[in-house]
Amino acid sequence: MNDAQHKLKALDASHILNTALDLAQEQDNWYDLSLVDLAARCGTSVNEIHRHFADTNAIADAWFAQALEAMLTAGDEAADNLPVKTRLEQIIWRWFEALSPYHSVTAQMLKSKLHPPHIHHWVPMIFDLSRLVQLWRDMAGLHMGGRRRQIEEIVLTGIFLVTLSAWCRDKSSQQAQSHSRLLSLLEKAEQSGQF
Repeated sequence: MNDAQHKLKALDASHILNTALDLAQEQDNWYDLSLVDLAARCGTSVNEIHRHFADTNAIADAWFAQALEAMLTAGDEAADNLPVKTRLEQIIWRWFEALSPYHSVTAQMLKSKLHPPHIHHWVPMIFDLSRLVQLWRDMAGLHMGGRRRQIEEIVLTGIFLVTLSAWCRDKSSQQAQSHSRLLSLLEKAEQSGQF
């Protein structure tokens, strides 16, 4: 087996994702990331990249899926004894922390997904957000049904969107300002009896 064949065989989705993130960070431009440039950086062909990812949006989806996996990892076993507000803060912030190493690139990915001509990306994002909210409720021990559940879903969705918007623009170290915003929003929701 020659070196080129070995390199192609060793290529996997994780390597492509990490290379795409690094390349976009160097260029400070996710929107114009080229699969041709990515293939060249990976030392492979566009066809090989396409076997793993149909386009850059699929690469972005893989990045968000990785953050979801990090969010779902087991936290502190004593978390069950913590207040709901604290559990929610830990769970939600784990998602943001997973994305933090490529903060600027992640913000650009979201902006690209929301670009007006990309309407086909909007509906999947709505469903992804709904699934995230359901996971947060479940992991935080919020198991009420009916109207109470609807209120919790609306409140958590609002808290997340406000925090996400702040996080995308946050230039503070480790997005500390956004973290404080999340804590404040959760505190207000708890005080007003919304969960």
